Amino acid sequence: MNWLAPLGARALKVLGNWGHAALFLVELMKALPAALRRPMLVITQVHAIGNRSLVIMLSSGLAVGFVLALQMYYALVRYGAAESLGLVVNLSLVRELGPVVTALLFAGRAGTSLTAEIGLMKAGEQLAAMELMAIDPRARVLAPRFLGGVVAMPILAILFSTIGILGAWVVAVALIGIDAGNFWSIQQSGVDVWRDIGNGLVKSAVFGVICTFVALYQGYETQATPEGVAYATTRTVVFSSLAVLGMDFILTALMFSTP
Repeated sequence: MNWLAPLGARALKVLGNWGHAALFLVELMKALPAALRRPMLVITQVHAIGNRSLVIMLSSGLAVGFVLALQMYYALVRYGAAESLGLVVNLSLVRELGPVVTALLFAGRAGTSLTAEIGLMKAGEQLAAMELMAIDPRARVLAPRFLGGVVAMPILAILFSTIGILGAWVVAVALIGIDAGNFWSIQQSGVDVWRDIGNGLVKSAVFGVICTFVALYQGYETQATPEGVAYATTRTVVFSSLAVLGMDFILTALMFSTP
């Protein structure tokens, strides 16, 4: 029975970390109104987070569209349903691949950048200096970045899905020879704006909250050492990716469980 004590201690430590993260989220939510009163800070962060991630999102979306069109065509042509290629690609991107892949790329690109930035500010005692000047670092530093990440994620997901559909069109029409009119018309008749595109945007907004919160929390709570910042950036990618994949299953079950 000697294994029970370490297991219990580990469980208590994990629960304590979750509770601390929940309290951090509550404090961050309280700081949001102060950030909204200074919209230029939020706009600056939307540009910094979104614009700097644009190249990797567009290039990845184009590659995913190319590959998805080829793979779906090879599967659909066996059953004589190649004309449904446009619909399958569209639904795959706007429902699932667009929000999820964008969130994973966001965690690896913008999430690690936010964690390193906040961690270096802590290591350089800039956050402590703000507190000495009676400036709440959550309202001045964290909240604008949180709002910027939440706003930027759906925009990036839309662009990812759009460029992916265009990439699939290039492969389907130019390489495979599917009729261009059929490619677009079946999407117009088979894609529902609110159920498909709307739910995909809701997913991306939720993922934006998760990825940005994890990045800010890891940066704010990291040890003020180079090793601590390095470990924090690694934890940001791991925890964000796992949380996104787990939440994706839950949201998909809730959104698309009924026909």
